[in-house]
Amino acid sequence: MLPEVFVAAQLLGGRPGGPALSRLDPALGHRAVLAWADGCGALSHLSALSAWGLLPQAVGDPVHLSTPADASLRTRPGVVVHRRRGLVIGPPHVVIRRGLVVTRLEQALVESWPMLPSTERRAPVIRAVNDWLTTPERLAEALGTVPKLNDRAAFRTLLTRLADGCRSPLEIWGHEHVFTGPNMPAFRRQVPLRVGRRTLYLDMLAERERVNIELDGASTHGDPRQREIDLRRDALLATTGILVVRFAHRRLVHETDAVRRETLAILATRRAGATA
Repeated sequence: MLPEVFVAAQLLGGRPGGPALSRLDPALGHRAVLAWADGCGALSHLSALSAWGLLPQAVGDPVHLSTPADASLRTRPGVVVHRRRGLVIGPPHVVIRRGLVVTRLEQALVESWPMLPSTERRAPVIRAVNDWLTTPERLAEALGTVPKLNDRAAFRTLLTRLADGCRSPLEIWGHEHVFTGPNMPAFRRQVPLRVGRRTLYLDMLAERERVNIELDGASTHGDPRQREIDLRRDALLATTGILVVRFAHRRLVHETDAVRRETLAILATRRAGATA
């Protein structure tokens, strides 16, 4: 595979003719590269995101390895070596994840941002925050260490939306195009609410009007079983005086103005009812 690193021939897959490392299953390829690095490098960039479980990798994808600036390792077929000043192959710069030495998640997400297609950049960041692997604040700190990152402004905007409580691309769309502006209240997002023995999380809550806006994604909320769960949840919230209003992905994206008008009318009606 690499100098002083060997694997059994039957473990090779992919197309013959390319670098042997590129014919390995990615999980095995990661271990082979770390064995070659011999303590002088850590999986980074897209390879680190794979180790963190945030980005699948395929046979043939190069392995990314970060090393201190004075390390002797060099890029070779199947391995991209990134030399970084001040990097220490130990805490707090690197961690052990699934038995692999990897760069910290925040660093990996920032470094991977320009390497992904623009349509795929946000998903690993959103998932990392949703899975409680990191926070927008820690990501902002890591972003501050890379001032010349490509499309940095979009990354910072995403972190602002996540810090505001948005937890999906649909919620971000709604925040930017529908639920902000004149006469819209300052919605609280991802609000935990205890009802009996259950804790429910509300996508958006207008506290004064006691209106919960839920944004239903196209994938999960088209399932009849999910629909039944939603109806039971909405009925439970009704016992607390909270009105649940649901907008589907299609309406939110394609009928933006209508959704905004309906939301404002509902909020106005609730305010009028409260003062009657």
